[in-house]
Amino acid sequence: MAETQKLHHALSDDAARQLANATKTPPQLVTITPRWLLHLLHWVPVEAGIYRLNKVKDPSRVEVALSQRREETTLPETFVDYEDKPREYFLNAVSTVLDIHTRVSDLYSSPHDQIKDQLRLTIETIKERQERELINNADYGLLANVDPGQRLSTRSGAPTPDDLDELIVKVWKEPAFFLAHPLTIAAFGRECTRRGVPPATISLFGSQFITWRGLPLIPSDKVPVVDGKSKILLLRVGEQRRGVVGLYQPGLAGEQGPGLSVRFMGINRSAIASYLISQYTSLAILTEDALAVLDDVEVGKYHEYAHTYE
Repeated sequence: MAETQKLHHALSDDAARQLANATKTPPQLVTITPRWLLHLLHWVPVEAGIYRLNKVKDPSRVEVALSQRREETTLPETFVDYEDKPREYFLNAVSTVLDIHTRVSDLYSSPHDQIKDQLRLTIETIKERQERELINNADYGLLANVDPGQRLSTRSGAPTPDDLDELIVKVWKEPAFFLAHPLTIAAFGRECTRRGVPPATISLFGSQFITWRGLPLIPSDKVPVVDGKSKILLLRVGEQRRGVVGLYQPGLAGEQGPGLSVRFMGINRSAIASYLISQYTSLAILTEDALAVLDDVEVGKYHEYAHTYE
């Protein structure tokens, strides 16, 4: 009689997992960036969505005299005249409507609140668009409002220390930071290393940035890269420094942040709950020498993750 074999069985991993609770992360969105520009700009609240930029019409007409000892001095008569039709900036809205079926929010909101996460991801996307518009908007964006005398072209193609020095000459009154695509910053770092002058680094917001002449090079993937060429901007910021300022509307209904409004629009007959999300924003360059741009910067090998803006 054959010896009976004893079979040993154990609970499989697949079966065991049926009783286990998986730890679930909130939904991750790869397009979220640090948006350093939004952090570094000085933001000015405006009334009724309008910001009027008054300027002196002819600074050279403001005259003063230096009195001399033992000499009679004739004091000049002067006055400060203003532009008759100053530019007015109107806040622009970056908006969308978020739809969520009530069945989804009722049944599937544990451990993560479906409405909260849907709003969070939508707001993140709107803020990414806000930063892009601050740089590229055809009306109020930085690149569309550079004074012609504040534009430079690189000498050698790749961004060099000499190029950045020339930008500093253009914005020499308390410049704050350079703004460039990460590919451009990498190209500048390579050029510095090639010349034997590796740039120093500085810590801001818990992150490291390379610097030139003590000014940080702030990365933003919203700075356009087209056909392997990009731009470097240098900004002075703040009203007190007659620099670049961001504009927002305070006191909005459903305010969730500066200029950001989230408003519940109701539930329709298909049980869809809708939320209107709006970011009201604009940007003003208070004086011409608050911004300079280096054009036609070659960034080297064009990586597929670099964005191209037409």
